[in-house]
Amino acid sequence: MRNIAGLNLLSIGGVSLTNNLIAAPMAGISDKPFRNLCYRFGAGMTISEMFLANSDVWHTDKSALRMIASNDVGIRAVQIVGSDPDEMAKAAEFNVKHGAQLIDINMGCPAKKVNKKLAGSALMQYPKLIETILQKVVGAVDVPVTLKTRTGWDKNHRNCIEIAQIAQDCGIKAITIHGRTRACLFNGKAEYQSIKAVKESVSIPVIANGDISTPEQAKDVFQYTQADAIMIGRAAQGRPWIFEEIAFYLTHGKLQKEKTIDEVEQVVLTHLEDLYQFYGEYKGLRIARKHVNWYTKNYVDSDQFRRLFSVLSDTSEQVKALKAFFSKIRNNQKS
Repeated sequence: MRNIAGLNLLSIGGVSLTNNLIAAPMAGISDKPFRNLCYRFGAGMTISEMFLANSDVWHTDKSALRMIASNDVGIRAVQIVGSDPDEMAKAAEFNVKHGAQLIDINMGCPAKKVNKKLAGSALMQYPKLIETILQKVVGAVDVPVTLKTRTGWDKNHRNCIEIAQIAQDCGIKAITIHGRTRACLFNGKAEYQSIKAVKESVSIPVIANGDISTPEQAKDVFQYTQADAIMIGRAAQGRPWIFEEIAFYLTHGKLQKEKTIDEVEQVVLTHLEDLYQFYGEYKGLRIARKHVNWYTKNYVDSDQFRRLFSVLSDTSEQVKALKAFFSKIRNNQKS
């Protein structure tokens, strides 16, 4: 995909993106099948779900599935999470050795189980520790290192400008700001004014994240924050083609035609097949449930279908049920 009209092509430490739209790393979601879909539909870069900086678990099946492979499509970007500077550096080295072309550091995750280990957004309370982690990771690898963070720990302690400046001084090549404090979790509205302030305070690329769910919002966020790129997370769940929609709108100034039922059905069936192949039938069909829930939630009277789908325990039954669901929608549209 060509770069989007009016936006400079984004380069992060010498790694050039095809456009300024990035698929967010989301725990339990941004696996290889999902990243491939986002890339296919126009994400300029996709980032893996977080990889734990704990060498005890690196050789487990779970970690193996989260590993980037050298044959992965697009820029091979891995997000690491942890709080021990040496372990974080080792995690970065380990992933680069296995093919990562970019390392992203997670300091934005608000989950309690992550924060209680002083990782994710909990680190925002400790700028000196952040500085040590960033220095260690940047010094350990010869690929670009980026940082994802929030606006602060809570509304009384917004320190994203301070953190962004520390990051820049430590050699971080780009910073993503999720426009909420840790205390906000995913509630309330994203604070784009904080992202704008960060953009004005540093010279490294700034990536805006939070509440961008339509092409119109994407345009507004670009214009208001002057961010170099935007990152899409939850809005891509059940709609991985949102990257294509945003790119079209920013380039042509009008909305792309909605996907037909046939097109959506093909995307969902392809996604399911990829999940079954990647995880095996037992795990694949269980992971498929949440994705199908997102793909189908906006169709009229889909509640009953989703309840039925959630208890199916055979991949062929899942495929059959999905085909029947989309067939019913087609028939309803014709009548």
